[in-house]
Amino acid sequence: MIRLLARLLRVLNSESEPSQISLALGFALIAGFTPFYSLHNIIVLLLVLILKVNLSAFILGMIVFTGASYALDPLFHITGLFLLTRDYLEGFWTIMYNLSVFRLERFYNSVVLGSLLISLILLYPLYTVSNRAIVKYRENVLTWIRKSRIMQIIRMNKLYKAYQSLSGLGEDL
Repeated sequence: MIRLLARLLRVLNSESEPSQISLALGFALIAGFTPFYSLHNIIVLLLVLILKVNLSAFILGMIVFTGASYALDPLFHITGLFLLTRDYLEGFWTIMYNLSVFRLERFYNSVVLGSLLISLILLYPLYTVSNRAIVKYRENVLTWIRKSRIMQIIRMNKLYKAYQSLSGLGEDL
């Protein structure tokens, strides 16, 4: 747990743009909430590798959202089952099932369909809230920590300077 917190702080204190971290969390939301071996997760992983997002934030987000998905599985099931049992959507689901690409996607599974729908609905709010939170954190908390007397004393220490040069931390704090 302490390592996870340390990695989170390292990502927040990095020189990555807040939008890169927020987008990584958004992609992690989709990949973490939905079953891993799905066609859309291959697309998400390709986007993570192609676009400039923070890979550490993506991995941390995957850990958190995968853990949360187990608690949210009943909600995913109810949502997917609601969509799959609507009479007016029966023809649509039949057409989708007859297409081999969408059969690979497994939309006939209520948990897959519900988790993908909920993660897509939560994608934009998570992106905007996390982007604002990262900016506020860097403006307020990180600036305060860097200016604090104790941090200035620590940064002047020769042992800390040696640690920085060996670990590649640079000017994280």
